[in-house]
Amino acid sequence: MAGIYDLMEWPMERLLFRRLRCRAVEYAEGRTLEVGVGTGKNLEFYPSGMELSAIDFSPGMLEVAARKAEQPGMPLVELREMDLEDMDYADGSFSTVISTFVFCTVPHPMKGLMEIRRVLEPGGKAVFLEHMRSGNPILNIFLCAMSRFTRPILGDSMVRRTLSSIRNAGFEVSSVEDNLFGIVKLITAGRGPD
Repeated sequence: MAGIYDLMEWPMERLLFRRLRCRAVEYAEGRTLEVGVGTGKNLEFYPSGMELSAIDFSPGMLEVAARKAEQPGMPLVELREMDLEDMDYADGSFSTVISTFVFCTVPHPMKGLMEIRRVLEPGGKAVFLEHMRSGNPILNIFLCAMSRFTRPILGDSMVRRTLSSIRNAGFEVSSVEDNLFGIVKLITAGRGPD
């Protein structure tokens, strides 16, 4: 899917996601890790001098991201093939961790969230831009119907309770911004106490 992934998301990317990705990346400071970098859609929004690492479990997605990273004006980024659920970074390695539209596909979300919390330094910040179950039951009927198609094809669940999972993983949520009728949320969170 890596070769056509950007094309598949093009309409929503142009209408909403691009603006929200830019907003999410604005929170990045210090040594930053982007998990689930995919095809590198966020790379253009990072400042050029940032110390940036990015991971994805898909070699195909990383190849597309690497081509984007070579374009003029892109930040210097260390791209690595790695599973979010089992990262080989040391505890407290990063000041900021960015995740955009990742936890709809992570097989074991709580495990991935705990790994993000582990690699985040005390006082660090996690930023999540994710789509999830809405507070509106009527919208959830539509999302459940979509998940019947997206889950087998893309592994993408439209009805996860990601905000609750973030809290349950021990993060201290500092802000939640609702977009697209509360389906897409921009969440900032601290590491929380051990």
